[in-house]
Amino acid sequence: MDSLINAAGRALAAGDALGALKRVALRDDAPALALRGIAMAQLGDFERAKALLKRAARAFGPREAVAGARCRVAEAEIALASRALASTVKPLEAAARTLAGHGDAANAAHARNLLVRRLLLIGRVAEAEAMLESFDPEPLPPAIRASHELAVAGSALRRLRTGAARVAFSRARQAAAASGIPALAMEVEAAAAVLEAPAARLLGRDGGRLLGLAEVEALFASDRLVIDACRSTVRRGQNVLSLATRPVLFSLLRTLAEAWPGDATRERLLSHAFRAKEADESHRARLRVEIGRLRAEIERFATIEATESGFVLVVPRQQDMTVIAPPVEERHGALLALLSDGEAWSSSALSIALGASARTIQRALEDLHASARVTPVGRGRSRRWMTPPLPAFPTLLLLPGLLPGD
Repeated sequence: MDSLINAAGRALAAGDALGALKRVALRDDAPALALRGIAMAQLGDFERAKALLKRAARAFGPREAVAGARCRVAEAEIALASRALASTVKPLEAAARTLAGHGDAANAAHARNLLVRRLLLIGRVAEAEAMLESFDPEPLPPAIRASHELAVAGSALRRLRTGAARVAFSRARQAAAASGIPALAMEVEAAAAVLEAPAARLLGRDGGRLLGLAEVEALFASDRLVIDACRSTVRRGQNVLSLATRPVLFSLLRTLAEAWPGDATRERLLSHAFRAKEADESHRARLRVEIGRLRAEIERFATIEATESGFVLVVPRQQDMTVIAPPVEERHGALLALLSDGEAWSSSALSIALGASARTIQRALEDLHASARVTPVGRGRSRRWMTPPLPAFPTLLLLPGLLPGD
């Protein structure tokens, strides 16, 4: 490899994309195409970067398997950054195997880190943790170690283990500083800021106060009965019941919990759960049926008793209850939570991340676009959706994946 290619590679490793382009901008050989593609990706021109890397992979051919695999890893990183989640897995897994088989441990580890980041993004936390445990990052270059520690921190946050996340972020800071790449250090600091941001809001009798992630973790670990409107769950310690697929039941439960220790009137329950402006006998009959179903679902946590005006939630003696909700409640909250990361998402990536049908996501995006909450960029298959960030708060309580006891 000639001196210009070596110099461009060193510039890219230090995060100097313009310096790399100065050395290889006019060259069309395979190594130069690959370096130009990576430089364009660092500058944010993902479309041109993908085209250059595809040309480089074809130019390397089957005889230069390692170089081609490195191009596929770079393509996968661009796809992940542009939230093209559907097409990254198989090529990236194949590239990781090729690199590991040829002794390129650093780039193989980078490929695994990308796979872990994708798994965390779509909520498959257990699979991500299994991959993280399968290799030791210590012998790897500082930049790869920093990426690994960010993935470890992301996994800990999804499990709501804030202490482990702080330790991982600290290791990531040290590795980023050792790498000498300013952009990586900034990425670590931006990711670590989630630990200090409000994560939930108390409702009902305790309403009016925002909670940090550590406070939410302590609340979940206590013996209090917690009605979690962030993820539509009921929990006491490690005993957890999800009502995410029973929105009417959770709406009734939340209304009862917000009225506790008093009762919630039938009119209030009907209004919140069924959106009934004028309730008739059919609504009241349905309310009785749904309350019966809710009683059966939550019997290990609390009971529901009828009162003269409505229903009241009864918790065991010497027990207390807390209701929490997202700091900012919006329609299509989970979708907005994903878009608030500032990245441009395709509708197919949003569908994968949220586990919803493509048509459901399209309808939600159309609603949000009509109210000027999201903006489309591009057309056809290249269309992406973006939104200005919501007031800063961690979105992980809204996103798919496991929390303690789930």
